[in-house]
Amino acid sequence: MGQWQSGDKNKVAKRLLGQALDSLKGQPNVQVALRVYGHTKFYKQDRDCEDTELVVPFSARNHDKIKTRLGELRPKGTTLIAYSLEQAANDFPPCKDCRNIIILITDGIEECGGDPCAVSMALQRKGIILKPFVIGVGLDIEFKKTFECIGNFYDASNESTFQDVLGIVISQALNSTSAQVNLLDIAGNPTETNVNMTFYDQFSGRMAYNFVHTMNGYGNPDTLKIDPVINYKLVVHTIPQVVKDSIELTAGTHNIIGVDAAQGSLLLKLAGLGNYNKLKAIVREQGSMETLHLQDLNTQERYLVGKYDLEILTMPRIYVEGVDIRQSHTTTLEIPQPGICSVSRDADGYGSLYVEKNNQLVWLCNLSEESKRETLTLQPGKYKIIFRPKGARESIFTVEKNFRISSGSSVAIKL
Repeated sequence: MGQWQSGDKNKVAKRLLGQALDSLKGQPNVQVALRVYGHTKFYKQDRDCEDTELVVPFSARNHDKIKTRLGELRPKGTTLIAYSLEQAANDFPPCKDCRNIIILITDGIEECGGDPCAVSMALQRKGIILKPFVIGVGLDIEFKKTFECIGNFYDASNESTFQDVLGIVISQALNSTSAQVNLLDIAGNPTETNVNMTFYDQFSGRMAYNFVHTMNGYGNPDTLKIDPVINYKLVVHTIPQVVKDSIELTAGTHNIIGVDAAQGSLLLKLAGLGNYNKLKAIVREQGSMETLHLQDLNTQERYLVGKYDLEILTMPRIYVEGVDIRQSHTTTLEIPQPGICSVSRDADGYGSLYVEKNNQLVWLCNLSEESKRETLTLQPGKYKIIFRPKGARESIFTVEKNFRISSGSSVAIKL
């Protein structure tokens, strides 16, 4: 009921909405609907916090019907934004390939104790609606921040601003928007490619798109079609992954998103012939205990440029610190060829295998208590087996066997 430049806010808003509806008449594959609130019960006489209605449902060519209903509306009641948003979720007909967009126009804040932010978040997380547009019509400054959590907020302080904002919102909702992701090398050039990228809705956390990055026929990052309504968090699934938060796209233009993703390669190979079956290496960022990747022997894998610590699951394990991965370079790490130790015994018993380091025994594994023969694949070095038969009840019957393993050699140990 407030006054604007040329009359009541209500009348001005309805007139400008009517013009916007006229501009939508020729748009293919676009349907509109109208939901209102606070239109039947008077605020002072019978305050009603469920006073909302879908007055014109979605259908083709219903623009004039909406304009007619707009002309009949009179502001009477309270402001029930949360409940109206919740009800609006049911207004959209079932459709797998549709973009469900809500434009909320209000000159007041929630007055019924609801939580519009929580409702909007829940609807977005369920994928029922995209991030809503909120047009504040002459709102007080202190109220503006209460709407930013609901969706994309636009402040229309006067008639001309309202008309501009309405045009911007409709443009963002309808216009085709493209983007390219530049995966930048160490020199800042977009040369990295062939890695998966996930776009998440920054507001709701919902997964929106997955693309495997590609270069087009001109050697440039490929063009993507992405909805401009959403603000995104981009995760580039390099090793380790790269995250870029709060990406805002400009509707109707080509957007370029730059991400630092310089990579090099690590090749793990075995010296000579080996007896390893599916040997793996744990790869961690230098100084961290978090596992980034388990890389197989005799494979090459890409990593972000930097230094890494490796734990190779040989027996005994090999630790290599500060492996340097450089831009577009393959770092090769060669693992010594192992040897074979065949352990046999006449009786069941208790035994363990140790490696000698600096005159200290370091445990490697326990021998089987029941198997009479075992084969162990070991790295070159000095070893000791300590064993006692099950039937021997005195410790004096403990047996020690010292032996050395060389690359490619075979040693037989009889207990």
